[in-house]
Amino acid sequence: MSHEYYRRGRNWFTAIGVLFCVMGGIVLIQQLLIWGIEFVEEFLVNAEFTNEKVSVGMLGFGIFMIVLGFRKHEQKR
Repeated sequence: MSHEYYRRGRNWFTAIGVLFCVMGGIVLIQQLLIWGIEFVEEFLVNAEFTNEKVSVGMLGFGIFMIVLGFRKHEQKR
């Protein structure tokens, strides 16, 4: 491993972020295929706590974890 890259290939933030994005994406795609776009949009904008809102939250958290994983690390001296 090169000294220029800090823990390259062992970044668990990015791995967890990708996992959350995949899980949230699967649920949203499943709901879109079963119910259709208009029905899922109604669930996204109503006042109730629904599965679609959790999936969007999972996608947001996954993207946040991926960004956190790609931040620049300072090496300890």
